[in-house]
Amino acid sequence: MSSEIQGLHNLVAPIGARRKPIRVGRGESSGKGKTCGRGTKGQKARKSGQVRPGFEGGQLPLARRLPKRGFSNYLFRKHFTAINVGRLSECFGAGETVEMATMLAVGLVSKTSAKVKILGVGDVGHALHLKVERISAGARSKIEAAGGSVEILEAALKSSSKSKEIETAGKE
Repeated sequence: MSSEIQGLHNLVAPIGARRKPIRVGRGESSGKGKTCGRGTKGQKARKSGQVRPGFEGGQLPLARRLPKRGFSNYLFRKHFTAINVGRLSECFGAGETVEMATMLAVGLVSKTSAKVKILGVGDVGHALHLKVERISAGARSKIEAAGGSVEILEAALKSSSKSKEIETAGKE
């Protein structure tokens, strides 16, 4: 063992770990002379000839030639933080009310703007009173079987009832 103190200030790469860079354009006999490994003439042989992915030399790209199909709700989707009933029973005692502020205080949710959906993985040993935006059918049955109650918040009800109204109006 060496007497030197090891640390980030005196790290050395092992022998053979670092290779010398290839010096291109130093004579034809070097193997990387003349065209410097870029092939022969053309746009990609020039110093600034690298083009973006999908560029086809000015021809209309394939991505624009093909028809667009389908729908994406990427901009309008609702984000939900999924929390299992097993985690709720670990973090909260019997008879406690579980709502956004208490979940934030315990650390189950990182910010108040997040919407929560309770999922049914795990067991509930005691009664909990939930006030959440969404809950799965399995989670609801487990909470109610343990003697607890579930209250769905109004904001979630309004948005889901609007979508149901639109669906029923479209069928008529």
